[in-house]
Amino acid sequence: MFRNVRYYRLEGNWPENEEALSTSLETAGFEPCGPLTERSSGWVEVDPDNSDLSARRLNGADLIRLRSQSRVLPPSVINEELESRIEEFRQRMSEAPTPREKRRLKAEARDELMPRALLKSDRIWAYIDLKEKVLGIDALQDSAAERVVRRLQAAIDGLNIRPLQFMKPVEELLAGIFFDDAPKQFALGRECRMQDLADAGSIVRWTDFDLSDQTIRNHVANGMRLTHLAIEYDNVMSCVLNENGTISKLRFLGIDDDSEDQGDPLARQDAEFVLITGTLRRLLGDLRKQLGGFA
Repeated sequence: MFRNVRYYRLEGNWPENEEALSTSLETAGFEPCGPLTERSSGWVEVDPDNSDLSARRLNGADLIRLRSQSRVLPPSVINEELESRIEEFRQRMSEAPTPREKRRLKAEARDELMPRALLKSDRIWAYIDLKEKVLGIDALQDSAAERVVRRLQAAIDGLNIRPLQFMKPVEELLAGIFFDDAPKQFALGRECRMQDLADAGSIVRWTDFDLSDQTIRNHVANGMRLTHLAIEYDNVMSCVLNENGTISKLRFLGIDDDSEDQGDPLARQDAEFVLITGTLRRLLGDLRKQLGGFA
């Protein structure tokens, strides 16, 4: 379900139950792309096979899902059509089009090609911890997370959403875990990324290495800084934590992602959501404690 988590703080009134939340989300529900629309985003049912609700409340958290649909129209296709139109213009007018005319021809080409472009959809999970008023979005790209934020604010009046930050830099905890100077629930994984302080473009990646090796540790000891670090949390979950507090490559230890369990899909989704929210709640609580609270 969740493989990445980007955190935000919520300020404002939140619907009292999943029915009320679903009603609010329906005001910003998904609508397919129109003929000239490049992208459309909106909320969809969490479990379309069993319910028409756009939210599900379990374990003190609300699960929601955003669908985005976009038209795939590569620039190369537009440019090829534009070349044909420019040549046609030259033959008709006996002169090359001006820059302004080229822009007009390009806009015409795009508008005529857009309705024939292929459609592509993606779906983004998100959850809200009701007690902490924290939003977690399963997205690594800023643009994807921002779509979720915008559509959530469009659905719920007066809702303020801002990136979650801590009082202390996350980098301090990463360094503590890296040098075995962190609470026991934070164990060192086998992946990290480092950046040269003197040259932001100089980046070193280590994947599937024993990070306790002194040769690797010397890079940080001699001035490089950790930007990403793989950790194992509380012997339950592994992930990569970056300097901004974003989680990626989330995986639960001892659970087979390719299981062919044929049980009730909704029950399985609920069980996974309870496990995810419970573990992430503990993780966020420990991060908050180690980093001096939320800013």
